[in-house]
Amino acid sequence: MPDAPHIVSDVMTLPVVAVGRAARFKEIVRAMEQRQVSAVPVVEGEGRVVGVVSEADLLPKEEFRGRDLTRPERIRRRSELAKAEALTAEELMSRPAVTVRSHVTLAQAARIMAVKHVKRLPVVDDEGRLRGIVSRGDLLKVFLRSDDDIEEEVRRTVVAYLFPTLGHAIHVSVQDGVVTLRGPVQDTSLIWVAERLVRALEGVVSVESRLGGEDVGTGGAQTTR
Repeated sequence: MPDAPHIVSDVMTLPVVAVGRAARFKEIVRAMEQRQVSAVPVVEGEGRVVGVVSEADLLPKEEFRGRDLTRPERIRRRSELAKAEALTAEELMSRPAVTVRSHVTLAQAARIMAVKHVKRLPVVDDEGRLRGIVSRGDLLKVFLRSDDDIEEEVRRTVVAYLFPTLGHAIHVSVQDGVVTLRGPVQDTSLIWVAERLVRALEGVVSVESRLGGEDVGTGGAQTTR
């Protein structure tokens, strides 16, 4: 079977810059600039994550500069007006923080980011204490796998598993993450299974299947994404 998928702890960033509830506006900006990050978790006590301050939370301070903030009825985005007047992390942070556990798979983390519309996730333990942070860029690291590594895994975990007696006849090639499978198979019902298993491997961009009956030729490829 395919190797176990990578999990958040495999790619998360350590150590993590974080601030307390009382951190001042400029302190937060300075922390982001020094560590070259676009957001910082807000923690309390022994490191329990209570919120996140991102660049989007800080920008209203500049956006509403010079505008009359004494007449909020003229500002449609009331929450952004509050951010523009905020001075501390407590007032700026988005809450509750959207977090993830270290054992979650990268696919699950990506799904959380998409559903919650966030660009990064603080990684917490069972008590909600900060242990790392994972960003969109971290999740994309799986696509840096070499074609040779992907090819080896396809052969070892898919071809050898599904077609143990035909391994010598199944040709596997990988180019820029696109896996091509060619060769005859005795049980054609396994073709879609092979395609699905290969597509699930980390680093695979798409699959081109030219598997078929024992008299298969070099006909057109079926691409799955």
